[in-house]
Parts: sequence; structure tokens; C-alpha cells
Amino acid sequence: MADDPRTNGEIETALGQLAAIREWLVAENRAALLKDPKLAEALNQKVSELIELLDISERAKVAPLDQGLMDLIGLSDDPPEDVDGVRYVPSVPVYDDQISRERLLAIADLYYLHNMEAASVFNAILKLKDLFRAGSVRLSDGEGAVRLFRFDRHSTLRYTLRERRAAYRKVFGYTDATPPKGARPNTPFHRHFTNFNLQSSQFFQDKRVSEVIRPDGSRENFGSMAVVRRAGLDLRNNLRHVSYGHIAVMRTEVMGLLEAAFGILGADDVMNLFGTVTAWDTLEEIQKRYLNQMPLASQRSRMAVAGRDILRWLAEPYILSNVRIDFETYLEDIVDQCDDWLTSAESLGLQKSSGVTQSENVIPLRARVRR
Repeated sequence: MADDPRTNGEIETALGQLAAIREWLVAENRAALLKDPKLAEALNQKVSELIELLDISERAKVAPLDQGLMDLIGLSDDPPEDVDGVRYVPSVPVYDDQISRERLLAIADLYYLHNMEAASVFNAILKLKDLFRAGSVRLSDGEGAVRLFRFDRHSTLRYTLRERRAAYRKVFGYTDATPPKGARPNTPFHRHFTNFNLQSSQFFQDKRVSEVIRPDGSRENFGSMAVVRRAGLDLRNNLRHVSYGHIAVMRTEVMGLLEAAFGILGADDVMNLFGTVTAWDTLEEIQKRYLNQMPLASQRSRMAVAGRDILRWLAEPYILSNVRIDFETYLEDIVDQCDDWLTSAESLGLQKSSGVTQSENVIPLRARVRR
């Protein structure tokens, strides 16, 4: 029956037929392949898809209770005479296909939050709160003052700075905090992330060079799709192991905390106090006046947005594409973000122009532990 599992011999025959089809297509299209080498990719892709469908179709069928063992050892009612007559056992699902999109999206937001934290957003709010309590600034009953009061009152319900730093350490290997009990710091993340951004950027540099040398587009570009895919899969597989636990819940809460912080920094009475016109300007003024810090908001903001976009891209199945034109189109969506991230990281000393990476652990988050 059509729904019965196929035997080894039937699968081997089907694979031989597909190989013969490939050979015939190449022989019949030699002239076209010489004129348009891209045709070779399309031809091979179609045949490879048919081969993959063989395995997928067998995986979808209901296996016998004995998994074909009785046929193999000759104890079934009608045992086969050779191994070709035994049930074909399909391969297991591909490792790289098994990943949770939702967990990676949560990690993308957590990366965004780490950079906002490193930009001293919450430090600035804590300093402003101390000044407000002491009456050292001219805030009283305006919108910013009320928001600041509510921010302070809600503090006992939130994740503490120690808990947030521990999460950054566990997921990204960043900060010098101790990870949660039973967890290990994910120190390889920064290396994998930098490598993926470098390879993606290099891929399009090679593409631009090939377009200059071969303006007619008669051949594929010099960039290696396999290298970019491997770098992306390494990064994605690294993150899948640290995406469990309270990350999704914590990122939701801290994103709300960040929104409240910018509501304070952008309130009219707070901006009038510092003579600023945006929340970011207020943040930088507090850093310079009261925290004795060099503002890094521009670099951290770009790293936050670009890094989140890149990690969100990896949460989708784009990286698994084997068709070059599809892969290039998908990857082009984030190549500018990769360049943005690399440039910002280099300006912060987290990435050297030679491609050597530096750990983010060298930049502590200067803040109080229990706020």
C-alpha cells in the first residue's frame, strides 16, 4: 500500500532514479549551464528537494510496532531474503530545525535591555531619585516628579539589579556578576555574535566586489553562503541552551521598567530642570553632572537596536535557506545592522578592526546592587 513504509531497496531505487534524472538534466542543459551558471544551482536545488521529500514522507508514515526488527532477524510471517526487503528507517529531524522562535525573541529583547542598562539609563534614574528625595533639585509636583515617585514605590515588586545582572551573565556572559545558582556564564556568546556579524558583513563586501568584476552577473558572487550559515547556526545553537527559565518573564517586566524610565527622563519638568529637549539629552546630562561618566548613549543605543534586529532575524528560519538568491535576499535585511553593531562595538573597544573580539566583561555596569 502507498501508506506502508518503504523498504531499503525501494528507497535505494528511488535515489538511483533521482541521480539519473540529475545526470540527464545536466547533459541536456550543458549549453545553457555555460551561459548561465546560476541555472546549476536551481537544477541541483530541485533534485535535492525531491531527495529530501523521500525522507520526509517516510518520517510521516506510521512505523510498525517492532520498528521492522522482526523482518530483520527473520521472525516475521514473510521475512525478506535480504536487507533490501527490510523497512527503510528515515533519519531523525534535522538538529538546526528544532528551535523555539519565542525563546530567541525573548533573548533579543534581553540583549536590547542589557545595552540600555550599560548606557546607564537606570543608574541615572536612581541618581535622580536620590536628588529628588534630598530636595537637591527643583522638582516638586510635576509629571516627572509623580512618575519618579511611582517608580520608587514599585521598586520592591521588580527584579533587582543583582538579578538582572545575573541574567545577563547567564545568557550573554556579560558583566562580572555571579550567574544564578546552577547556571554557567555563557562566555562564548560574544565571540559567536561578533563572528556572525563579521561574516555577514564580509559576505556583502565580497558580493560588491564580484559585481564590479562581473557586472553582467554571469556567475555567483565571491561570498561564501556556507560560512555565514555556519556562523549563524553556531550563534543560534549557543543561545538555545540559555533561553529557558525566567528570561521571557523578566524581559517583559524590565521593558516596562525601561519605558517608565524614559517617561521620567522625557517629562517636561525634568527636561526643564536640565535644559534638555529629549530624554536622551537628559540622560547624558545626569551622567556628566552627577555620575562622572562619559556618555555612551549613542553607541549603546545603536548596539541595542542593531543587536535586537539581528537576533530577531536569527529566530526565523531564514538561516536555513539553501537557495543562494533567497539567502542573499534574507541576509540583506540585516547587513546594515551587522555593520552598525561592528562599528559601535569597535568604538567601545569591544571589537577591533582586525576582527579580534574583546569581552564585554571589561565594562562593568556601575550601579548599586540593591535598587
